[in-house]
Amino acid sequence: MMRTIHLVRHGDHDEVGRVLSGRSAIPLNAQGRAQAVALGEWFDGCRPASLHSSPQLRARQTAAPIATRLDLSVREAAALDEIDFGTFTGRSFAALDSDKDWQRWNRERATARCPGGETMAEAVARAREYLWSLPGGDTAICVTHCDIIRGLVADLLGIGLDRMFVLDCDPGSVTTLVLGEGHARLAALNVPAVRPAPA
Repeated sequence: MMRTIHLVRHGDHDEVGRVLSGRSAIPLNAQGRAQAVALGEWFDGCRPASLHSSPQLRARQTAAPIATRLDLSVREAAALDEIDFGTFTGRSFAALDSDKDWQRWNRERATARCPGGETMAEAVARAREYLWSLPGGDTAICVTHCDIIRGLVADLLGIGLDRMFVLDCDPGSVTTLVLGEGHARLAALNVPAVRPAPA
């Protein structure tokens, strides 16, 4: 049976684009909280069977308004956690730019390992296994992280993890997968819950 999975990137926070937050307990900022509320409204009428979240604070804070709006409980899932970035965690991107291990990690996402952490393939495998374990015939919302979403989509499309950076995944966005027996497709990519104001 087919299952529809809405992958939600958590909302904005003050380290986005500046610091590799990883598994640190960074909360949503005001914009991120607004995105979380908008996501609840975006899913209104969707009638999902379940709502799942990474254990990270920013993901749980994103899931909370969705849960309230849709009258669902939030199931925390370690499989949806951010990549374990090991010693990269908490460092600014400016500082990481000259790090040879960081350069290799981004150049060879299919094989490189974060020092003291995971490979991209390990992170994608745990998330993929979790998604495929969800009941067939249902719609589920899974709040997770940018690289987990991009990795899952790259894996599904067969483009290889080294090329996952061709995929956009903005804070507060929705990417939708449809999974079935022997069949999977990308139904939507990086759809914003908050519509931009007209120019």
